[in-house]
Amino acid sequence: MMHDQFGILNDILMKLHIIAEPVAWTADPDTAMLAVLIVDIWKTTPFMALLILAGLQMVPKDMYEAAKLDGIHPVRVFRKVTLPLIMPAVLVAIVFRALDALRVFDIVYVLTPNNANTATMSVFARENLFDFDKFAYGSAASTLLFLIIALLTIGFIRATRMNLGGDR
Repeated sequence: MMHDQFGILNDILMKLHIIAEPVAWTADPDTAMLAVLIVDIWKTTPFMALLILAGLQMVPKDMYEAAKLDGIHPVRVFRKVTLPLIMPAVLVAIVFRALDALRVFDIVYVLTPNNANTATMSVFARENLFDFDKFAYGSAASTLLFLIIALLTIGFIRATRMNLGGDR
């Protein structure tokens, strides 16, 4: 999709007159991070959609029927009925996405190897462990990444329990 000569992204953007010539998305340091973001979003959107779809399927149909009989506007039904009922599924999706984004390695390593502009904490840890033989730095980076993910997850769970009316 991002090939500079045959990619569909360049083709579409040139037909829409957004760009004048093809862009080497992963080779150019200015667009490498954007390319990684586009691929990561493209990769994870179906999973997020499935999680939210699962939440939507759990909403009882009689709630919508009652709202329709009461003549409530669909936007208000979404805000007051649908959104609160699917919020647990949305929060799970957000937690999964945040964790996946923090530990991203494969996309960065495949698309832009040896590019300092797109290096993530996982790439930094791998480089130090295997390429530079700095096992202490690599291990420390991996442990720090684990602690950051653990603290963010615990904080997010506690914050959402309070917002969802949890007793803890």
